[in-house]
Amino acid sequence: MVTALLLFWPAAAALLVLFLKGNTAKKFAFGAAILEFLLALYAMVQFEPSVAPQFTLVKDWIPSVGITFSIGMDGISLLMVFLTTFLVPLIILASFPHSYKNPTAFYALILLMQTGLIGVFVSFDAFLFYFFWEVALIPIYFIAAVWGGERRIAITFKFFLYTIIGSLFMLVGFIYLYFQTPGNHTSDINAFYQLNLDASSQSWIFWFLFLAFAIKMPVFPFHTWQPDTYTESPAPATMLLSGIMLKMGIYGVIRWLLPVVPLGVSQWDVLVLVLSVIGIIYGSIIAIRQRDLKRLLAYSSIAHVGLIAAGIFTLNEQGLQGGMIQMLSHGINVTGLFFIIDIIYRRTHTRDIEGLGGITQSTPALSIYFMILLLGTVALPLTNGFVGEFLLLMGVYNYNAWLGAIAGLTIILGAVYMLRMFQRVMFGEQNPATANFKDLTRTEKAVLIPLVVMVFWIGLHPNTFLSISEPSINQLLNIINR
Repeated sequence: MVTALLLFWPAAAALLVLFLKGNTAKKFAFGAAILEFLLALYAMVQFEPSVAPQFTLVKDWIPSVGITFSIGMDGISLLMVFLTTFLVPLIILASFPHSYKNPTAFYALILLMQTGLIGVFVSFDAFLFYFFWEVALIPIYFIAAVWGGERRIAITFKFFLYTIIGSLFMLVGFIYLYFQTPGNHTSDINAFYQLNLDASSQSWIFWFLFLAFAIKMPVFPFHTWQPDTYTESPAPATMLLSGIMLKMGIYGVIRWLLPVVPLGVSQWDVLVLVLSVIGIIYGSIIAIRQRDLKRLLAYSSIAHVGLIAAGIFTLNEQGLQGGMIQMLSHGINVTGLFFIIDIIYRRTHTRDIEGLGGITQSTPALSIYFMILLLGTVALPLTNGFVGEFLLLMGVYNYNAWLGAIAGLTIILGAVYMLRMFQRVMFGEQNPATANFKDLTRTEKAVLIPLVVMVFWIGLHPNTFLSISEPSINQLLNIINR
């Protein structure tokens, strides 16, 4: 019942928002998102870490072909549901200073997207998973295309084209797997796990599924849609894309790729690891060269996702657990940083690093929150980023010491571009754009304080979350290694 409420409440709230206007619409959307978060907290309190999914609901959907409406949450799902429900109300609150044309549609689309995201994370049927995968795409497409920047149409179409092509490959792979199940065919995830396909079949299915997930993450070289989309999208859309939506691809790899086609993974894992490590270095170097704050964070995200992808393809507990905790940490940090960039842009009307400077002279609160989120991003010990990066690098090093050493450059390069950016934006002399820069409002503090609390909570008490996912990760490894 809890899973069903988490899934359907945002969609119901989206319909209700359509009947409201202006400030009432955004306040109701925020209240609905808070209620969704409280439901997720209740689920976390009631959850008992184990290998079995909990809060399950299984109903016939298309019984004639063996497709079921099967939802539930294990530890892997629950962490992603928590991340989604934690960030969405903050993203809605972060949008309050903006005046969006047709706010009812804007906030309804955000809530509808939340339903799609939750659906992806709680589905245990392949075609149900695919359905919500597409549901999550439609709202973000319209949010970016209607409320984005000057080049929004062309950029958003490129994003849509990449994603839909990848989705079609995934659908073909799922259809093939469906027909390989014995007897009356089924698309249940456990039936897919029990398939014993030959290595040749698993090899090509691997690429059909991996392409969809790699584009969404994105992994080098499937990343070319990302920097432009992040830059041209309105701030809430950028936060949704970077904070939550890219986790759909990582989750898909963990849930549907690794355990379903383990022989395919064993044939291509070295290539994926090499591409991921290339993405770490490539994203970091390009980030160093950026003048636009949004584009810098976009390439930074490519580097961080590259490390997560490398970690999970090591197929060891450290790498997979590191991937889980780093998904939480990255979502929290990148959402906070994109919000701070939005604050700077609203006050100065520029994101050009060269046109900023001296902001810290009049903004003690902003400077502190900005620095904390930045230090979490560069993996300072006792922050959330340290836990994930340490586990991921340990996993990659245990797989291959040379790859681990190269991947470890992410710590050095990340510190270079993030601290350099902070120095040039926040320190130095004020200029006409920053001379009258005002510190944080109460609304802006209300967005940043929960994010900063989570930076330290995960950094100081990581077992709060690692203990939730550990049984499911170990079960996953048993399935892969059987």
